Amino acid sequence: MTALPRLQPLPRLDWLEAEAIHILREVAGQCANPALLFSGGKDSLCLLRLAEKAFRPGRFPFPLLHIDTGHNYREVIEFRDRRAFELGERLIVRALEDSMRRGAVVLKHPLEPRNRHQSVTLLEAIEEFSFDCCIGGARRDEEKARAKERIMSFRDEFGQWDPKNQRPELWNLYNARTHKGENIRAFPISNWTELDVWQYIEREKLALPAIYFAHSRPVVVRQGAIVPVNVPAPGGDILNVPRAGEKVVDLRVRFRTIGDITCTAPVESEADTVEKILLETAATTITERGATRLDDQTSEASMEQRKKEGYF
Repeated sequence: MTALPRLQPLPRLDWLEAEAIHILREVAGQCANPALLFSGGKDSLCLLRLAEKAFRPGRFPFPLLHIDTGHNYREVIEFRDRRAFELGERLIVRALEDSMRRGAVVLKHPLEPRNRHQSVTLLEAIEEFSFDCCIGGARRDEEKARAKERIMSFRDEFGQWDPKNQRPELWNLYNARTHKGENIRAFPISNWTELDVWQYIEREKLALPAIYFAHSRPVVVRQGAIVPVNVPAPGGDILNVPRAGEKVVDLRVRFRTIGDITCTAPVESEADTVEKILLETAATTITERGATRLDDQTSEASMEQRKKEGYF
């Protein structure tokens, strides 16, 4: 009797890719009107490639959605638009500044970091388009609150997340059922690490916004973080003006994560290729958000509280 061949386990990246594609197809099969959150950042770019593998040669069964704070890096916004155009997919952009004009968002001062207010505009977009699922690129290794998320993470009719009341996910069985007004946040790359993301970018030869690579930029060092200064936002604001007594220096830096200009810090680096970034990422002992997100450092703006309020 001929012995059956032994099945070999998939290499890690192939396994993660297969899992993510399965999750994307589950969203498409279970949800009536999903959207994929796309900012132009590295994690959402991986999601785009996974969606290509899941659904091409057909169109994606969902539009791309970006909540724009108005204070994003110009290079990233231009890259976002170019990539959506290249794919031929529908890109929906909803601006935090529109929520401000309606009075739904009120800033304490004009240059207050806007990241934590994106949840209001996101919930408005979900209601406007009746989205029953938003697919995001969050990963569990990024931050403690994100480590608590299910892959299919339930939000109630107010868009809120309860970390103590989540659905079980056994044997890769995902439950995306909702009542009217409720929605799901789906996270296909939950089990990926920052190193996995960069290895996937290298393998798939994904294009990226230039600010992910080492470049020279005027900065100040503020409370141990590198803060880019005098940065022009797409809307014309000049952000991160140096404070009295701060010394502006030119440093070679790169961004590990990208968000609102006022709260996203780069790291000092000479890594100007994906290969060099991989080496740096493998050697680092600090999480990307721990090193680079200034708004995650206070209890008022903690990730868990923002997620309870509807944040990504």
